[in-house]
Formats: sequence, C-alpha cells, structure tokens
Amino acid sequence: MIKVLSTNITSPLGFTSEQNYQAVRSGASALKRYEGLWGVPEPFTASLFSEEQNAELAIGGYTRFESIAIRSVREALSHTQLDIASPRIVLILSTTKGNIEALDNKQYYPSEAAQAIASAIGVTTTPIVVCNACVSGLSAQLLANHLLSAGLYDYAIVVGAEVQSKFIVSGFQSLKAVSDEPCRPFDIERIGLNLGEAAATIIFAKDCSAGVWTLVDGAVRNDAFHNVSPSPQGDGYYNAIEAVMEGYDKTQLATVCVHGTATLYNDQMESKAIQRAGLSDIPLSALKGYYGHTMGAAGVLETILTMCATDDGIVLPSKGFTEPGVSGKVSISNETQQTDKTAFLKLLSGFGGCNVAALYARCAKEESQGTKDTKRWVKTHSVKLSSEDGKSLTDIYKQQIGDYPKFYKMDILTRLAFVAAEKALSNFPLKGEDMRPALILFNHSSSIVADRKFFDTICDTENYFPSPSVFVYTLPNITTGEVAIRHHLCGETSFYILPDKNEALMQQILEASLAGTNTPIAISGWVNAESETDYECELSIFEAKS
Repeated sequence: MIKVLSTNITSPLGFTSEQNYQAVRSGASALKRYEGLWGVPEPFTASLFSEEQNAELAIGGYTRFESIAIRSVREALSHTQLDIASPRIVLILSTTKGNIEALDNKQYYPSEAAQAIASAIGVTTTPIVVCNACVSGLSAQLLANHLLSAGLYDYAIVVGAEVQSKFIVSGFQSLKAVSDEPCRPFDIERIGLNLGEAAATIIFAKDCSAGVWTLVDGAVRNDAFHNVSPSPQGDGYYNAIEAVMEGYDKTQLATVCVHGTATLYNDQMESKAIQRAGLSDIPLSALKGYYGHTMGAAGVLETILTMCATDDGIVLPSKGFTEPGVSGKVSISNETQQTDKTAFLKLLSGFGGCNVAALYARCAKEESQGTKDTKRWVKTHSVKLSSEDGKSLTDIYKQQIGDYPKFYKMDILTRLAFVAAEKALSNFPLKGEDMRPALILFNHSSSIVADRKFFDTICDTENYFPSPSVFVYTLPNITTGEVAIRHHLCGETSFYILPDKNEALMQQILEASLAGTNTPIAISGWVNAESETDYECELSIFEAKS
C-alpha cells in the first residue's frame, strides 16, 4: 500500500489535473476528425495536441514525447518538497511506442528517452520503462507499489506518455480497430477506438496517511488466449479482478473504471468478466470518449480522473454511450451519477493477453507497513542464446522444437524468447495450471527490428501497405504473450526496458514484484535483439525459497 503525493495530467484538454477534470466534468472532448494527416490515407478521429499546444509544451533539445513527459512531471513535482536527486527516488516511464517518430536515430530507444526525462528533472537513479502495450500505465503503478513496499525506494515518479504518429495510426488501422467517428464505449453502435496524446504523472510515497489516496493492491494476469483478441469470457481480466478484490467489500466501490476501448471484442469481454466477478451493480466509468486511447498514458490519466471524480462525489458519465451493446450485465450511463463511496477499481487489458486490476481507496487512518517479507529467488536453470554462437534460431527450432509453425511468423525478438523458453522449460517441465509461473522479461532495444520492418510498409505513399501481422510484433510484450500462449501461463507477464543489462536491478524488480505472492516459479531474463543477426538472450527459471 502506497500513497499518492501529487498528480498531473497534460493533455489537449489542459495542462493540470484540475483543468482536465473540470473539462471532462463539463462534458468536453478533445476528439476531432482528421483527414490526410501525416499522409495517412484513411480518415481517423483522435485527441491530438494542437500546433499551439505543441509549441507551448516544447522544450529545446528534447523530442515532442520527452517534452510532454518532462512538463507533466515538473508540474506534479511543483506540489511537493522532494529532494529530486535523492537515491531513494525512482522514475518509472510508461509508454507503448515512445519516440517512435525518431525511429532512425538513437533517440528512438525508450530507455534513452527515459534517461533524457530523468536527467531533465534531476532524477539520479536508473529509470525503468514499462512497455506492456495498453496496460502499461497501470502496470507502472503496480511496479511502483512493489518497489516502494520492498523498501528499495521511498518515492516513485510514474509518468505515462504517448504521442501519436503515422506509425501508430497506420498500425491500428491495419487491425481494423480505428473509428473515424468519436468512439462509443459499450454502445451497440460502437465500431472502434480513437487514439490520443497525453502525459500523466502520479508521484507515490511509502506508507499511508489518513485521508489520502492509496494504491491498496493490484494484480496482473495473462489469459494465454490470443495476442490481439481477448478471451471471450474475459478469463485473465476476471482473474486479475478476483486477485485484487479477495476479502474486500465490493459495495464500497464508487465505480469500476474500465478499459472501454469501444472495440467490439474488448468491451464484450469486459462486460462478461465484470458480471462474473459480481460487479454488475457497480457503476462503470469509461473515459475514452473524452481523450481516445492514450495508450501508455491511459492507465495513469484515467486513474487520476477517477480520483478527482470520487473526491467530488460523482461517477463520470461514459461519453458516447447510449444503448448497451454487450451481453454481460453492467451498470453504465452517459449521465453523471452521485456516490458517497471512497474506493474504486481501475482495469485495463491489452495485446499480448495482459490484464491488470488496481484497487484504490482513501486511507481511513495512518498506517505504516514496513518492508514486505521477501522470498529468496534462486536461479535453477538458465539458457543463453547469442548471435555470436554462429547457430541460427531457425536451426535450433528445427532441431530441438519443430512443432509450432507459428514460429515462422514471429519477429526476431519473439523467436529469441520463444526458443529460450522452450529450452529452459524442457529441463524444468511445469507441473500444472495452479503453479501460474510469472514471466518477466527485460531488454534495451524494445522491438526495433519489427519497428523498422513495419515502417518500411508505410514510408512510401505509393506503396502504402501496413501489415497487421508485422505491426503486432512492434509491441515488445508480444514476446511474453507468445510464450504464455504456448505454455498456458496465466500468471503475471511483464516487459521492462532498461538503459543497459543491469542484473542487480533486474533481480530487484523480480523479487519486489513477486513478494507477498504465492507464485512459486518465475521465468525471467534479458531478451534483446538489435537486428536479425545481432541478438542476445539469457533466460532463467527462478524458484522461490523461504
């Protein structure tokens, strides 16, 4: 349990949390229709910063992405008295595609962007990038909870940020997921999502003070079903909810703030999982009708807005919703509802089978947790693969695996993780679903090989052919999704990006993430690919020892 010290939202609707909340409270939306922008041939509706706003937010020497993140963090910090250079402060950056506009230079790497942001605000510790597709913003908050509860830091700055581009819009259009009209979450007429730009920051501190917002608990669960389609019954989503809500009185919830992308399958899945979890009577809040899907920023932005609304004694209306278009029983409205409750559940789901739930509440009394008891995680089996070995991954697959034809569709990063996991688990077979091993991977270069390949499909206007099968692999956490599907791993799956291969930090993240859980096994390690012929992987199986 950690407390919220300060927040900020920087978006097309305003540059502070209060400005954004008041804009949403009044029914404002930043969604606009665009035609021909960035050379995208199909029209789309999105929430984008105006030219004037971009000029106001720009910081010399930094990219547009870095600038909005720095602005957001600085505004949040202005309401605190933190010694920002303290070694007890960590910066956690949540993003899906980061500086993808800068694909052809070093600034592209999310780890480099995180380091630039950290340096600009004065953070001296190693920044961590959470890159778990659409759930990144909520995953980053849970990581902050883990690291602070483990006593590794006293404060965590979580900033989620995303800027849109031809790359991202083309990718989602290739999946037939984008609407050229304002999105309509959970509505019978919904036809797809809108994309959005924003940066949002929450600064956390250890322990809990009376009257402040606290992150009570959270859970990540993979549904091991499909990399881009959710489990029809919402299995991973349901499991994450159940893990968080165990022992908690559901009637104390003011709202369930859902993912609500307005895509056909995601909204349907959410409704089924919410009904299964016994939350049908809790008012839902779907906020993407105001901002669109801000991807890496969504989990942070939507959490802040829900705090503001709950403080105001209301549940925000779900803009765009008119008539139910899902089969699961849910309570959703386009009208403002009153509430006297002081807790809420925030949910997200995303590509790679990820599902995250987080429970927030206003703390009733002063509490001090101390440090979580941690298990010792002992490395028992390891597999090392490197391009320097002179043996191709395809040869290893043919000789030692050979029974999973989807291998040939994977990008190099996913093939690398897949082969390493196959080899590691061949020496350590899992013994049943109840084990639910965690899968936590790290790298430096994100999904740069797939990114370059997808960029080639959209860079020439005369030969514009964005490929959905290529775009999917531009999300680095698809590596965890493929391994989860292959081995039916329904526990936590997470993907982190670091400035370099820092084994001590990787071990700290692993142990902090699994402290206090009943997870007996973890699969974790470094999986990095700079090109088809330049890659390195060290994947290990860890067992918990008391």
